[in-house]
Amino acid sequence: MDCTADDEEIEGFITAREFYYIQMEKYARQAVSEGVKNADDLHVSADSEIYRVLNLHYNRNNHIEVWGPQVPSNFRYVVEQTLREFFKAIQGGKDTEQSWKKSIYKIISRLDDPVPEYFKSPNFLEQLE
Repeated sequence: MDCTADDEEIEGFITAREFYYIQMEKYARQAVSEGVKNADDLHVSADSEIYRVLNLHYNRNNHIEVWGPQVPSNFRYVVEQTLREFFKAIQGGKDTEQSWKKSIYKIISRLDDPVPEYFKSPNFLEQLE
């Protein structure tokens, strides 16, 4: 079976999103186990472990400055909101329900920005150098 460029892009997108949500669940569970009581107490900064893990995964070669102009301005905010949504669901016992993550995906999808045009360019990495 031949894989088209579009299929590869879709598969890459799904894999990237899957990693993101796995990390959110992991860190939300960690916060619950550490006794965090309120989702508003969870904050994400450039120094946060979760931010570092995401940066290492998505920016392996450090082509993008963590706070540079290529990073969407609300990225940190979306990470923080995603973490809080997972935390609230886990803390509230929603994770025992079969499709408990769907409501989180729906909330977070509203925060999505369109993919910047420069990311779509075939020579994107060359533009960063």
